[in-house]
Amino acid sequence: MAADPNPNNSGGLEEATVKVPSKDPKKKKEEKKDEDLSDEDLALKQQLELYVERVQDSDPGVQKLALESMRQEIRTSTSSMTSVPKPLKFLRPHYGTLKAFYETMADADLKKLLADILSVLALTMSAEGERESLKYRLLGSEGDIGSWGHEYVRNLAGEISQEFAKRQQIEEAPIDDLMELVQQIVAFHMKHNAEPEAVDLLMEVEDLDMLVDQVDSTNYKRTCLYLTSSASYLPGPDDMLVLDIAYTIYHKFEEYTSALRIALLQDNIQNLKQVFTSCDDLTLKKQFCYIIARHGLTLELDEEMVANEDDREALQDIINNVKLSEGYLTLARDIEVMEAKSPEDIYKVHLIDGRASAGASVDSARQNLAATFVNAFVNAGFGQDKLMTVPAESSSGGSAGSWLFKNKEHGKASAAASLGLILLWDVDSGLAQIDKYFHSNDNHVIAGALLAVGIVTCGIKNDCDPALALLGDYINKDDSSTRIGAIMGLGLAYAGSQNDQIRRHLAPILGDAKAPLDVIAFTAIALGLVFVGSCHEEVAQSIIFSLMDRSESELGEPLIRFLPLGLGLLYLGKQESVEATAEVSKTFHEKIRKYCDLTLLSLAYAGTGDVLKVQKLLGYCAQHLEKGETHQGPAVIGIALVAMGEELGLDMAIRSLEHLLQYGEQNIRRAVPLALGLLCISNPKVNVMDTLSRLSHDTDSEVAMSAIMSLGLIGAGTNNARIAGMLRNLSSYYYKEASLLFCVRIAQGLVHLGKGLLTLAPYHSDRFLLSPTALAGIITMLHACLDMKSIILGKYHYVLYFLVLAMQPRMLLTVDENLKPLTVPVRVGQAVDVVGQAGRPKTITGFQTHSTPVLLAAGDRAELATEKYIPLSPVLEGFVILKENPDYQDER
Repeated sequence: MAADPNPNNSGGLEEATVKVPSKDPKKKKEEKKDEDLSDEDLALKQQLELYVERVQDSDPGVQKLALESMRQEIRTSTSSMTSVPKPLKFLRPHYGTLKAFYETMADADLKKLLADILSVLALTMSAEGERESLKYRLLGSEGDIGSWGHEYVRNLAGEISQEFAKRQQIEEAPIDDLMELVQQIVAFHMKHNAEPEAVDLLMEVEDLDMLVDQVDSTNYKRTCLYLTSSASYLPGPDDMLVLDIAYTIYHKFEEYTSALRIALLQDNIQNLKQVFTSCDDLTLKKQFCYIIARHGLTLELDEEMVANEDDREALQDIINNVKLSEGYLTLARDIEVMEAKSPEDIYKVHLIDGRASAGASVDSARQNLAATFVNAFVNAGFGQDKLMTVPAESSSGGSAGSWLFKNKEHGKASAAASLGLILLWDVDSGLAQIDKYFHSNDNHVIAGALLAVGIVTCGIKNDCDPALALLGDYINKDDSSTRIGAIMGLGLAYAGSQNDQIRRHLAPILGDAKAPLDVIAFTAIALGLVFVGSCHEEVAQSIIFSLMDRSESELGEPLIRFLPLGLGLLYLGKQESVEATAEVSKTFHEKIRKYCDLTLLSLAYAGTGDVLKVQKLLGYCAQHLEKGETHQGPAVIGIALVAMGEELGLDMAIRSLEHLLQYGEQNIRRAVPLALGLLCISNPKVNVMDTLSRLSHDTDSEVAMSAIMSLGLIGAGTNNARIAGMLRNLSSYYYKEASLLFCVRIAQGLVHLGKGLLTLAPYHSDRFLLSPTALAGIITMLHACLDMKSIILGKYHYVLYFLVLAMQPRMLLTVDENLKPLTVPVRVGQAVDVVGQAGRPKTITGFQTHSTPVLLAAGDRAELATEKYIPLSPVLEGFVILKENPDYQDER
């Protein structure tokens, strides 16, 4: 064996200066202790003391024997987990002696043996921060570290990360010796099912690339699970690096569906294409397409990704969501909820005591407008209802026309648009039914029809672009309500598509000096939706110039908030990319400057869980300002936006918002319910429900309205009986106050969204992926709610239709390889977090077994209850393709 393996290590010199503590005062105590020991222990103690003396013998042979025996004793000592092994305990007093002798030794091999032993002894004896265990390990023999036991390896790993941090501060400090050790430790951890510890060590020494070679087919899933879960707690850019490694590992083991999910999470189109090109299995590619479609990503497949033209068309159809309506109706038939519901079925007036029913019979336009929305939300996507799609034979005009005209001016726009929501995703029959309203001579009806076209085609892509063909001509009409209908329709139809034709149509409106403010506001939002998260410079510039051109009186208008919002949507979730634009926003007029700044900040960090950004936003909320300031609203919603990324941050944010309620100014209290609604959207948590219920009786009517709306949002599509009961009571409580009653009705409609088959939650795939278009729709609606009176209770109530972007069936529909529905038993239960747990823990708890298709509530997870099929997706949600298991044997 060679001399000191690391000649430039100055360990020996340093060590000479450490004073060896003298052990004399303890002699008396020692004698006392000896009497307590059992005979065995006493023999062992004397044996070890003899070895310590022998080690210092002048004869190398005796030394060698003593060291070997001591080593043997330490290695074979087993003790309970809670106490220090006996040999280490008895050698404690001699640690100093051995250290001092080590300095005087010359012989290389023996010196290394002693260094090994000292390294293990240092485990319990070295002083804090001395890192002696590591020091002697580096001086010792290069042997197998695992044989000294887990605890030793763990301790070593801890010391390595400290040493690494220290060496990083010194210029040019070599780290090769550390890295060699790290490699041994990682290999040891990987072999012993301690993947998280291996990953942690590699993160500390900033060398995760080593992981790719160390994982094998038995442990790569657990390793990647730990990597992806820890990513949400890491600061950037580390989080992206960790996800890159996870992607590489999944790709290496041909776990393509998981690799695809990571590519989507990173919004990395290159990796996405790589997954398609590396995978040869057509059915697997179909599953990719279902996941992409659910994510709302617009993707054109090219020849590289799918070679065969017919296959490519079939796959493109899946990405374009062409079959979404069909799958949704399959689910509805299976659960037997096809029958249309009327608003009265939702209000359930007969369950309310006394006074409310008296006021309800008056046929007011506002109540009819509320009924329009409730009807649309409840029958969303079913294609039939009792108000708008009544067959024509009842009376030659049909009562659909008559309901439309029970609404006043701008109410007709929402009524006509509601037809789009009822026929949601069914483009062919939807466009045919909406067509009749285009021939109306009432501008509001035409505006509603235009919006209906956008709603029907929302999330469904089509090669012949029917939406653009129908709406393109109306963008520059004279009447502003028609223009808004067309513009908002385009925004919904092409959300997230980054379609350049839309930009060419809409961008000029922003620079048009004659265009009224409301048209400009909706144009900004539409462009923000179409180019959501794209950081598109030209669109950003046209919105910025438009903001700069606004007069001071316009900057005080409620709708002006849509301009900064549209700008922010371009940077949704893109973190640092927003900084240049944020700098520009500092030059805006002071009326809008802070509003813009906070909107940009909160949208850019949406879903990242960035603690520093939450603190910054909380800082803005702590200020007590004069009346006219509006920027604290977006700051409060921003807290929810940033913190919704992971569960822990979400609970913390709910607690912070509670504090804001107690200490904040009125304009903050008005926004808090909306922030709570965003945090728990379609996930009615009891504590949040109680808070909102309390706020819904608040003395400030705006706080009450926000709270009522949020009750609708947290219960959206859940049919939650408790929220439904609260809202019924509120409808009797507020029966004289039209505005509040209107909000109660909207909330009732949301709770029964799609008869309980839809969700608004923007997170999917096990809360792993965040759909940008869905989130954009929710944020737009929430920002509008910051000024309920002027926008939603004014004439722009159709902003509620922005929620269409987030509506998705909360189903699990299993299909066979030919995409025909397949009924199999599945277990559905509460999801359990199993990251870093030993063995093969159960991933769900409290499950029930159903046969597909099934509904999944928030926090539910499904797994197949049969071995007969293998799912092609690791997460059972939405459309999942099953292939037959070749190894399956029928019991019979």
